[in-house]
Amino acid sequence: MPGTYPRIWRFALSLTGDRAGADDLAQAVAMRALENADKFQPGSSLDAWLFTMTRRVWLNEKRAERIRGAGAIGGADLSDLPAPDLDTETNILARQVLSQVMALPEAQRSTVLLVYVEGYKYSEAAEILDIPIGTIMSRLASARKKLQSATQESETRSNG
Repeated sequence: MPGTYPRIWRFALSLTGDRAGADDLAQAVAMRALENADKFQPGSSLDAWLFTMTRRVWLNEKRAERIRGAGAIGGADLSDLPAPDLDTETNILARQVLSQVMALPEAQRSTVLLVYVEGYKYSEAAEILDIPIGTIMSRLASARKKLQSATQESETRSNG
């Protein structure tokens, strides 16, 4: 799971919207995966199993928060996310893109992350999120429109 943990953490960030929540969720999933290792089906995708587990743990937490009356999810802290091996301009662009992605509704955020960042096929993302493939396509189309609109607004502000 060492190479998979950063990917689970990114997915957790897309669900929770903040670093602390992503840390807690990724750690909870790691513990659950270790506790339930005997339930993993050899020959199946470990990543898909872990992403599905991440989503289920997060949904359970959201239900528990609703019952307890917890507050809203905060914004993502993007300060620690740039890659040190990339140049400054690339890091600035990556921060801007990530900021726009994190502003998407949770359903679109998690779908964008699975398909565009993690590289899952639509059918695989649909299985992980337990939704129809048509919903994946719809969420991605809506996310693309929102991101394009946000990019155009940003360019208009910087040029005008």
